[in-house]
Amino acid sequence: MLLLAKILAIAIVVWFYLAAQKHNQPPIKWAVIGLIGYLLAWGLTKGLLHILLPAAASRTLVMGFLIMQIPAVCGAFAGFLIREKLISDAVNQEITQPDSE
Repeated sequence: MLLLAKILAIAIVVWFYLAAQKHNQPPIKWAVIGLIGYLLAWGLTKGLLHILLPAAASRTLVMGFLIMQIPAVCGAFAGFLIREKLISDAVNQEITQPDSE
């Protein structure tokens, strides 16, 4: 994993943890879900790029560097979509089951 991918993985975990706390959900569970989603998207994208673009990655140093960053960006985007879904589910759960006092 490149440095950007590691930084984004840590950022995803923190982002999911804080979002879960804000919505009164289990933060560890959300952080693990976010990390797994990020890693799956990162791994699938990296595997596809190595199959589809091996010649382009070795053509120039800059091109190879940019291509190696694409999986991290795709993983972050997948994390964003997963977080939005979890937040949507949490809000719907709060609406259907209000706190009883």
